[in-house]
Amino acid sequence: MTTRITHLPSGSDIRSLFERSVVEAGFLLTVEDGLGIEHLLRHRGTRNAPNPPLLNGLLRHKLRISRVAPEPAPPDLVVAERHVTYMISGEGARTGVISMSPVPIPGHVLVASLLGATLIGMRKLQKAPLLRVDGQIDTVVVLDVGPPPKHAAA
Repeated sequence: MTTRITHLPSGSDIRSLFERSVVEAGFLLTVEDGLGIEHLLRHRGTRNAPNPPLLNGLLRHKLRISRVAPEPAPPDLVVAERHVTYMISGEGARTGVISMSPVPIPGHVLVASLLGATLIGMRKLQKAPLLRVDGQIDTVVVLDVGPPPKHAAA
């Protein structure tokens, strides 16, 4: 029997999923990324997601538990407009540029998605639980972080 998470339980029990990750390494958000997340939440930038209430809860939780990143952001920190290589629960490595856009862009991982909301603020080799649209919980690990590819910077 599969448990489907369609909304956050009262009291935001989502905290328990992230406690270990926060204790081990924590999440860091740049001021700009924090403002970008707040903008997505305020202007319904998550409305195209399969489950906006779940994503909104995750983004609000990320804002609450994250520390402010030093400026300039460390090179191993996943921030908007950086290229990230990641792996989900033993699948092959995938890559994309982290984006605050509310609409899909080829080659980008939107912060307005469960994956992007999880990745933002992580560091190279950090692991975290990944909520899936189908209610499953996987693990995502950041393998590498770098500048966006030159063709994506245009």
